Amino acid sequence: MNLIEIYIQEVTRRLPEKNREDIALELRSTIEDMLPADYSEDEAKAVLEKLGDPVTLAGNYQDRPRHLIGSRYFDVYLTLLKMILPIAAVISLITMLAEYFIGYSGDQTVIGIIISLIGKGIARIIEVGIQTFFWLTIVFAMIERMDNRKDNKPLAACLKKWTPDDLKKIPNIPRKKAISKTEVFGSLMWTAIWATLYFYANQLVGVYQGGNNGIEFVTPAFNQNVLLQYWPIVVLVIGLEIALALYKLTARQWTKNVAICHSVVEVLGTLVFIVILVHPNLLNYDFITYLTNLFSITASQLKMWIVGGIISIFTVFAAFNVIDGFRKAGTR
Repeated sequence: MNLIEIYIQEVTRRLPEKNREDIALELRSTIEDMLPADYSEDEAKAVLEKLGDPVTLAGNYQDRPRHLIGSRYFDVYLTLLKMILPIAAVISLITMLAEYFIGYSGDQTVIGIIISLIGKGIARIIEVGIQTFFWLTIVFAMIERMDNRKDNKPLAACLKKWTPDDLKKIPNIPRKKAISKTEVFGSLMWTAIWATLYFYANQLVGVYQGGNNGIEFVTPAFNQNVLLQYWPIVVLVIGLEIALALYKLTARQWTKNVAICHSVVEVLGTLVFIVILVHPNLLNYDFITYLTNLFSITASQLKMWIVGGIISIFTVFAAFNVIDGFRKAGTR
């Protein structure tokens, strides 16, 4: 068997059986067209060298990608990875600190506590970072393999193919009107923090006090069963906030449409939490008892102060954010 037949065999044996004969004929014809009628072994080697490694050539004949994440999605993947990793790290640190102080036995020195927290914090960040990296990579690898388009041109962060017309869409954005990546990151970070506090309120939000065994979690502030009754609409609010943050990332500046979407999310989120806050059994009974004894007030007064105060804060901040959004959108 000569070198050409060995080369063709090396290429085709790496291909699906149904395509081997057709590709072998095509490759043999291509090689024959590149060679003179009476070719020498050196001429055959020169042609085969131009065609390259049979492993690489076989990969070019296959439809499936030979990489985990190709150039088409890599920039988007890297952007999301840089944004999600810090958020996941902060959430893991919040839960780690809560778990540590709730289970603290009080038999450590201050230096021991600091060293222990640093060690556990680093370990938790590494663990969460690896998991985040793994699952995001798996998601993009699946997207890469489900995309049957042959175009490998990189996508922009907005998941659209770049064209020269995009240059016309780059305006001279005033500084006060621009939406920075830091602002988008902050929005996502805030969503992650309050969502963590909401779904783990019975472990994180409540009364802490110092005792013989150090800081102790006395009682949770909220009835977790009541909070979990509203999980579908809370998840909806979380999804809308994430969608709004990604919309801001692609828009890059405050516009009328961005301000309107921002206002809708703010108003909807505020209404949802007002509905939750006015639930009669939201506050934990032990929490109410503890504070009424501490401040010598009635349970109804305590509920009015806490619920009324939180609703007032939510409403003021929502109104400020809505007004600020339209103010930025109107900046010239």
